[in-house]
Amino acid sequence: MLDGVYRERAARLAVLGGAKVWVSVLPRAKRVLPDGCMDLLWDGAGLRVAGPDTRAFVTGGSGEGATRVAGVRLAPGVGPVAFGVPADELTDQGADLDVLLPSRRVRELAARVGEAEAVGDADVAAALESVAAGLLGGSAAPPGAWLGTAVAALDGRHGVAATARLLGWSERQFRRRSVAAFGYGPKTLGRVLRLQRAVRLADEPAAVVAVRAGYADQAHMAREVRDLTGVPWTELRAGFG
Repeated sequence: MLDGVYRERAARLAVLGGAKVWVSVLPRAKRVLPDGCMDLLWDGAGLRVAGPDTRAFVTGGSGEGATRVAGVRLAPGVGPVAFGVPADELTDQGADLDVLLPSRRVRELAARVGEAEAVGDADVAAALESVAAGLLGGSAAPPGAWLGTAVAALDGRHGVAATARLLGWSERQFRRRSVAAFGYGPKTLGRVLRLQRAVRLADEPAAVVAVRAGYADQAHMAREVRDLTGVPWTELRAGFG
């Protein structure tokens, strides 16, 4: 477990595509950054869904002992297919899974994950992955191929207008579909993806990060990082150590 508190791996079930499966034990506060994703969560008591975030938030470190959570982080745009709800209905919030899906079914799924948790972290992660795969595979409307194209284009520094043209849509149509799939419009998604690029480059000097991540300059990165995370780049970067 990374630093004794976090472990993450790629999903092993093909239906989940680029999903990540993780287990976290948080004896201290942790800043969770927006990433354009929705997560299926298990906190030991039940199954929950975390919606897409527009800003970072701090979790754990309550002073009441370590918080242990397992999750499956679905690729951007995939959550609404698995959970049967437009992403914007859960933007910057969460919901118990039984609010979104039939309670009896959710109780059965939770019992399966709870039994696996009694065995160990690897088992609860595998069980949660299986549940997420079942929700996604059982959907009547699989994820559209446009999702990956849109995310790749925005992450590749294409603008909103250029990405809409690539998809063969108007900007208005692109925005409408993005809000339902990602929880916010493509401009916000592009900002979030750019922040994630910066985080992956955090070992580099700030000026280098700004250029390679796609900011206009270091001052632009500083403003964006503070707006999306609530802290300056130096503080955010220090938290990765």
